[in-house]
Amino acid sequence: MTPEVVGFWVLAITLVGSALGVVLTKNLFHSVLWLALGLISTAGVFLLLDAEFLAAVQVLLYAGGVITVVVFAIVVTEKLVGEKISHTSKRLAGGTIVAAGIFGMIASLIQRAGLDQARPEMVGDATAAMGMSLLTKFVLPFELLGVLLLAGLIAASYFARPEE
Repeated sequence: MTPEVVGFWVLAITLVGSALGVVLTKNLFHSVLWLALGLISTAGVFLLLDAEFLAAVQVLLYAGGVITVVVFAIVVTEKLVGEKISHTSKRLAGGTIVAAGIFGMIASLIQRAGLDQARPEMVGDATAAMGMSLLTKFVLPFELLGVLLLAGLIAASYFARPEE
């Protein structure tokens, strides 16, 4: 086995384990920490695929930004409610059956597809190509997404304000 394959399996096991930790942990704060580990593992998979830009975005936006916002929301909500927030995994058996069925369907589709084992060589700088596409061809959707995120932030701060 090559180091790439070993690295992939380590990251894959970490990712699946952290996903199970998110779902099965009763403490909401611990679930967020498991989610952060899962997002970092996903960034590691991106690095193995030579997608450095996606790995950096994954770490900065999701593992950094989103996890910080969620932790902040948990802390603020616990202070407003005045008690520790926990969640329970309801219908665990049904969810396990549905997840196993979906996993089986995806695995059978991948087996029937007959994918190439060899990874194609990267030509050119993918990050520069993405940047040029975002700032030329896709500049309008990129800017609209920024406006949409700003509107969501304003709406969230409006709903989070204390009632007077």
